[in-house]
Amino acid sequence: MIRPLLACFCWLWFSHAYAQTTFSVSFPTSQSQQPLDGRVLLILAKAASPEPRQQVSDAVETAQLFGVDVNGLKPGQGALVDATVFGYPKRSLRDLPAGDYYVQAVLHKYETFQIKNGPNGTRNTVKLPMDRGEGQNWRMAPGNLFSKPQKITLKAGGRQTFAVVMDQVNPPIDEPKDTRFIKHIKIQSKRLTEFWGRPMYLGAHILLPAGFDEHPEARYPLAIFHGHFPDDFSGFSETPPPANMDTTDYIERFKLRGYKKIVAQEAYDFYKKWTSKDFPRMLIVEIQHANPYYDDSYAVNSENLGPYGDAIMYELLPEIETRFRGIGQGWARFTYGGSTGGWEALAAQVFYPDEFNGCFAACPDPISFDAYTVFNLYKDKNAYYSEGPLRRTPRPSQRNYLGQVKVTMEETNHRELALGTNSRSGDQFDIWEAVYSPAAPSGYPKRIWNKLTGEIDPAVASYWREHFDLLHILKRDWKTLGPKVTGKIHIYCGDMDNYYLNNAVYLMEDFLQKVQNPPARSEVAYGDRFEHCWNGDPNVPNYISRLRYNTMYIDKMLKRMEENHPANADLKSWRY
Repeated sequence: MIRPLLACFCWLWFSHAYAQTTFSVSFPTSQSQQPLDGRVLLILAKAASPEPRQQVSDAVETAQLFGVDVNGLKPGQGALVDATVFGYPKRSLRDLPAGDYYVQAVLHKYETFQIKNGPNGTRNTVKLPMDRGEGQNWRMAPGNLFSKPQKITLKAGGRQTFAVVMDQVNPPIDEPKDTRFIKHIKIQSKRLTEFWGRPMYLGAHILLPAGFDEHPEARYPLAIFHGHFPDDFSGFSETPPPANMDTTDYIERFKLRGYKKIVAQEAYDFYKKWTSKDFPRMLIVEIQHANPYYDDSYAVNSENLGPYGDAIMYELLPEIETRFRGIGQGWARFTYGGSTGGWEALAAQVFYPDEFNGCFAACPDPISFDAYTVFNLYKDKNAYYSEGPLRRTPRPSQRNYLGQVKVTMEETNHRELALGTNSRSGDQFDIWEAVYSPAAPSGYPKRIWNKLTGEIDPAVASYWREHFDLLHILKRDWKTLGPKVTGKIHIYCGDMDNYYLNNAVYLMEDFLQKVQNPPARSEVAYGDRFEHCWNGDPNVPNYISRLRYNTMYIDKMLKRMEENHPANADLKSWRY
């Protein structure tokens, strides 16, 4: 009887501990008279500034985060956060040391969708956070409720209850305004509207060439600059930075002061190049394809996100090329970008090989899942640990250029799990899962691994391999793909990429160097000790090269068009 009695005693002790600290998070009728769905996020920080919601991160200095789903939370009704609620970096309220904290709560609102990803085209009901113009950022999403930060004291022992009222709301975000060079469009996509069961839109920011209005006869090549959600076309300014611009700002990543002025100067320098006499005239496009899972769609067709690849390729691009006099043929289109944008640039070239004449993929997200950052998705059993018979070693998720680890795979994924269940964190590993996975019976993405333990599901990994592993697809389909992509693939990566993305690039390079019938005629280059997101220029620091994407690859695009174009192609009207 000793063991059952001991178990009973432990249960009673933990139950008492669970009850010691409770937060009741609510919103008043002044913010909504209707029940709301979403994710209540409770943040406790040791520092008062910035606001606690701005302190949640992968950094070792992160604030504490707890999250709980709410369905039909009524005005004045409290969502309870106690020691049973999962948290990051501490898993439970009972693990927090006593002391002073600054607490803040956020309600990340969800909406109900009837999406067409069930068996035989049937619809599933899911609840997700619709993007509201902010690029899937729970901290600033318009309409999200939040509380003012308040100081509290957690005491050791005793019973404490705190009330947190979310009586503030994030304001709407203004649409960007057209300028002489930068135009903005938005279209309703028929394909995406059909999938999501409600009107869905694609947007784009277009940088027009100098002389666009003065040369109505000109038709232009087009380059898509893929990347994360752009609120406007950035990195282009018709005015130089003020001579007295403040330079006291500091960016920890580059250990650099005055970076804002450097960015502003680079934007003005780009304008001067763009309008110079001999600079090639073309259209540069940045796409807005934020969705209920992330700040962009990865520009491919997905069982959980819908046919974003086809919607961009066959709805948005034709609209842009019609309105802004694009040539509208594959020999005059290119893709480029870094990180997420690097993967998208290569994926667009692979999935739409005839529609583009070259891709320039910098620091791409894993382009082979045999090197899914630091592990093999197909052979390893656990994403968080390398495991032996007597020991398990945590896998790193981020490092600096010296190889010093900043955060582990488990920590990053647990932060995402606290932010949202069912792949709804709006963050990196969850969006890979949402894009690449098949749909579960629930309508949400199937987990590639158990988010709590890291145990990999080999059946889901197999689906990823056949549908989105770019190296595997190139190997599998080289007989038909090879003739269409030879000479078109360019990849650049720092060999000390913060997210270990160079590991997959090595595997891709091995294949591209050896493959024949036809040979790949590709380019793969590495930057020695360069971090994320090096894009191919070894002569300037990373903090400069990352600002020059829009001029990095122009010469290679021109050469490609000169060498590879159909008879009677227009190579002159846009070279004024």
